[in-house]
Amino acid sequence: EPMQVTRSSRRQLQLQNLMFVAGLLIFVGLLAWLSTRYSIDADWSSSGRNTSSIDTRHLPHETPDPIHVPAFATENALVREHIGDLIGRYQRYKANVELTFVNPDAEPDRVRELGITLDGELLLAYQGRSEKVQSLSEQTLTNSLLRIARQKQRRVSFLSGHGERDPLGQANHDLGKFGQLLEQKGVVLDTLKLAETAAIPADTNLLVIADPRVVLLPGEIQLVHRYLQAGGNLLWLVEPGAIAGLDPIAEALGIEFLPGTIVDATTQLFGIDNPAFALIPDYPMHPITREMTSLTLYPQASALDVAAPQDWQAEPLLTTLDRAWTEIGPISGTIRFDEDSDERMGPLDIGFVFSRMNNKKDSGDGESSAEQRVIVIGDSDFLSNAYLGNGGNVELGLNLFNWLNHDDQFITVTARTASDVNLELGKTAQIIIGFGFLFGMPLLLLGSGVAIWWRRRNR
Repeated sequence: EPMQVTRSSRRQLQLQNLMFVAGLLIFVGLLAWLSTRYSIDADWSSSGRNTSSIDTRHLPHETPDPIHVPAFATENALVREHIGDLIGRYQRYKANVELTFVNPDAEPDRVRELGITLDGELLLAYQGRSEKVQSLSEQTLTNSLLRIARQKQRRVSFLSGHGERDPLGQANHDLGKFGQLLEQKGVVLDTLKLAETAAIPADTNLLVIADPRVVLLPGEIQLVHRYLQAGGNLLWLVEPGAIAGLDPIAEALGIEFLPGTIVDATTQLFGIDNPAFALIPDYPMHPITREMTSLTLYPQASALDVAAPQDWQAEPLLTTLDRAWTEIGPISGTIRFDEDSDERMGPLDIGFVFSRMNNKKDSGDGESSAEQRVIVIGDSDFLSNAYLGNGGNVELGLNLFNWLNHDDQFITVTARTASDVNLELGKTAQIIIGFGFLFGMPLLLLGSGVAIWWRRRNR
């Protein structure tokens, strides 16, 4: 039976329509008001390069006190907006990051006193310590926060005088690029000639022995051994067959360096022709490597076999894939694993971490750790200027030094790289695209025009 439309039902329908429109307008108004109070950011880039790294999100929580950030910027809206967006990344995870804008033209005396020279320069202040920041990037800002958050500078001494890798050198085999990264993170680097000192300085947080090429004198070996026995932290980078007389150190840690150089057939899959490169794509759940996802590359590495003494705890850190082996013969022409020799098939351990209860007495600064830490790696090229940029070598190197310096909370903050900004086309694709735009599209348009003309003509 059809419904009768009466005056009452018509008014009821109109009232419902009015209520719906009013409710819709109120809902839209509330959404508009909320949009002025809250914002949602979405990063759709393939590598998430516009999102604060997990390292940056953790770092502010290691600084419980307020962080003051005066920004010396003129009334330039673009500069101030960029600074606000950058500092806003930290304010999302730490409420007491306080950003204030200072017009340098209005306070010339303060600008001159602080040595501010650039428009948009920042001053980070934390617990009475401060540092200026001129490069407005997440990496630079987090590195600066790391430096001013440290209560005590870390002094790292590199052994020298025996042809070791220079931490400030610019040659391909030196470690200059990596040394600069360490200095940017507030680490004090120096070189140490044992022949000129009666002992390793007491304020040395870490001793680095980076591939000595000349055999150390007996007295120098005794100094290193004494440092190790006294609880000093050590990083020892060894090339194949170049132990430089440090056998007592290897014996104290229970290390045997296997003969030969590691070769890895997997490298051919990545376009590396030299087989004497070892690739490591997977890592153990150690504080150094548990967050690592990139593979690392080790040219001409040596394998280690470890039977740690009773007081030491040893754990493999870097382990090759199954297809690697230790090649004892010359690496030229066709090479293959020889089962009837001393060559050993993978997986092979390139690096080990050692730890034990520290025998070192507290110096009174309250920062002495109860754990002594040592890392031995059968390669030093992975941190050299020539190979530092490969894979995750930078990240691994910085993590090694943070862990050895007992800066576990200060994690690696590396520059975000975009993996989707370059389009690489093969010759076939280039030819297809070139002929397509040059001939294909014009012929298609011409054919479409002729077809339309022909249909209209035959109507």
